[in-house]
Amino acid sequence: MMGMDGGRRLLESETLKPQNLSYTLSRFATYFRHYWVGLIVSMILIVVGTWTQVVSPDLIGQAVDCYLFPQDPASCWYTTVDASAPIDVKMAGLGGLVLLLVGLFLLGSVMNGLAFYSMSWTGQHTLRDMRVALFKQMHRLSMGYYSRNEVGNIMSRVTSDTDAIQQAFSFALLQVVGGILLIVWIGIRMLQANVPYALLSLAVSPLMLAATLYFSGQARKAFRKSRQEMGSVNADLQESIAGAREVQAFNREDESISQFRVTNAANRDANIRAASFTSALNPVLEALGYIALAVVVVVGGLSVLNNEPLLGTTIISLGTVFAFMQYVQRFNQPIQQIAVLWTNVQNAIAGGERIFGLLDEEVEIVNKPNAKPMPQIKGVVSFEDVSAEYVKGEPVLKHVSFSAEPGQMIAIVGPTGAGKTTIINLLPRFYDVTSGSVKIDGIDVRDVTMESLRSQIGIVLQDTFLFSDTVVNNIRYGKPEATDEEVIAAAKMVAADGFIERLPDGYQTILGERGSGLSQGQRQLIAIARAALADPRILILDEATSSVDTRTERIIQKAFEKLLEGRTSFVIAHRLSTIRNADQVLLVEAGEIVERGTHNELLAEKGAYYDLYMSQFRREGEDVEESSNGSSMTHPEPTGN
Repeated sequence: MMGMDGGRRLLESETLKPQNLSYTLSRFATYFRHYWVGLIVSMILIVVGTWTQVVSPDLIGQAVDCYLFPQDPASCWYTTVDASAPIDVKMAGLGGLVLLLVGLFLLGSVMNGLAFYSMSWTGQHTLRDMRVALFKQMHRLSMGYYSRNEVGNIMSRVTSDTDAIQQAFSFALLQVVGGILLIVWIGIRMLQANVPYALLSLAVSPLMLAATLYFSGQARKAFRKSRQEMGSVNADLQESIAGAREVQAFNREDESISQFRVTNAANRDANIRAASFTSALNPVLEALGYIALAVVVVVGGLSVLNNEPLLGTTIISLGTVFAFMQYVQRFNQPIQQIAVLWTNVQNAIAGGERIFGLLDEEVEIVNKPNAKPMPQIKGVVSFEDVSAEYVKGEPVLKHVSFSAEPGQMIAIVGPTGAGKTTIINLLPRFYDVTSGSVKIDGIDVRDVTMESLRSQIGIVLQDTFLFSDTVVNNIRYGKPEATDEEVIAAAKMVAADGFIERLPDGYQTILGERGSGLSQGQRQLIAIARAALADPRILILDEATSSVDTRTERIIQKAFEKLLEGRTSFVIAHRLSTIRNADQVLLVEAGEIVERGTHNELLAEKGAYYDLYMSQFRREGEDVEESSNGSSMTHPEPTGN
């Protein structure tokens, strides 16, 4: 796993990548299309709700011209009233118009509420599909991707980025679409009523649009940076929690806190920058909105008072002035709302870019189009002139060749970083070779499906991972269809049943995160029982007994003698008890096999393996001999180192 500085460089490089807004929106559309009915219902409801807002100013203008100050009765929708009509007739007409307005307001509220529900339903279902797609992609991505990217940064794609999209889908997007529709509809209605008056009333709108585009564009950049910095915060947080013991053991609390403050400050600065553009836009638009309203009142009022036509058109009535006041307010209000809500949409788009970036990440290890299931493995393994690299141009293995027969144990030894783990990672195709081939029973592992290959390979790693589940389910993880009796038998095979039965609920005890509450040795025994239950044809042990004491290791070795019968096994180990029983020992240095043979053969050569034995294994061999001459324990309790 890369360090925090490396992850920060990745985030910074991502910030510099060109962003494609139309592409991101089209990707959103591919998810929405599965719920097109909900979208159509939402759009219909938005149209009806917007229509109620467009019609209302007309009715308010008619209330003035038809009933309060009658001028042109023929233009009234509700009823026809002339200036000489009795007051009760005018009041009746006005009352009916008021009821109609109230009805429109209620209808608009109901339509907006239903539209909000429909859009939320559609958005939540779409978001669920996106999360599922992300989760599937994370399981498809190869181990190389996780070695280059921090877990916290990946998690932020599924948490904070999807939260930003959820906020936009639930409310902001609905308001933005409705606001744009209202602006266009009212603009058309104003032009239909009086073109010169409409153009004067909307003269300020280009300034509002320019301000909106500028400030929202800057906000989008800031929010994208904020989303990326939030990923960095999550990465630091995850790393600090996972490494809490190391932090405290080495008294690095102050340095860890200081590093988190730096990361958190970067996120704070990005959010403040985004908020500054958002907060600056509101007063600008509000001031321009008042200017537009003043233009309507002054120009329209002068035309009414002087009883003169505006720019050669018809004389403006007092009702038209009132209607245009409503039009301008309703025209400007969504501009201000869109400006505020658009930042949420921009935030969602920035989150979408990061999500789609992860979804578009190339999966390095995939099945060939014509890949076939792996037949039942017999256990003949051959590495033929294998070279491998994690970073292009930096080989980790160089021209490695060896073979193993069924039932053989191959021990791989060598200094740290020599390439031992890389060798075993090539067998289940966690990584692929850059040249040469890895074959099982004469079949290149790249020619078969990964599922059929990995189902016949068992792996026990030094860093044991247990899930927050029952003990029985953790052992059953490698073979979900196994019965409880088979699980218990596997636990007994590796001498894990003793301590399991002493747990509060035995095999039904729910373990904490990563098996907290158990010693390292106990966690390792459960992992070994998991591999035993899977009954693999090839077994890989990467320091599998390094975390248990010597007596417990001897019991596990006896269990392995039965488990390894007829199986090919690869063991990375530093303990003599494992190495000297191997059918073949491979000494790896700098990505190459420098010596090979049995334990005794290599000692007799007195080469690099002999030097390694003398420096690391000899004392252990003496300890084993002394222990075997002393008292023995029938059922030793496994302990952690």
